[in-house]
Amino acid sequence: QVQLAESGGGLVQAGGSLRLSCVGAGRTFSSYDMGWFRQAPGKEREFVAAIRWSGTYTRYLDSVKGRFTISGDNAKNTVYLQMNSLEPEDTAVYCCAARPKYLTAQTMSNLGEWSYWGQGTQVTVSS
Repeated sequence: QVQLAESGGGLVQAGGSLRLSCVGAGRTFSSYDMGWFRQAPGKEREFVAAIRWSGTYTRYLDSVKGRFTISGDNAKNTVYLQMNSLEPEDTAVYCCAARPKYLTAQTMSNLGEWSYWGQGTQVTVSS
């Protein structure tokens, strides 16, 4: 069992930056892949980024590549999402999630494979 808690959301102007954090309690992150998802008003939840805890494999939504970076600190049981060059289209509730590491990395964007979810943190980007 893993409990996840996000922080770091807020209101920022277009072009600005935010860093989201997700702290986990329970089993250590080394047992899981960690991911970030987002849901904008009136839209379905979508995959944003994920990391395999060895740190050697990451995956991103095409629209955030080059702007967002996922990373983690195993000692702190924390995963981060650094978001730069934010756009109004990035406005959403951002949630972190965990899934078993034995699943293939190629299916990281599949929402159904993620077992544990945080409550989310709101990110609002003004134009």
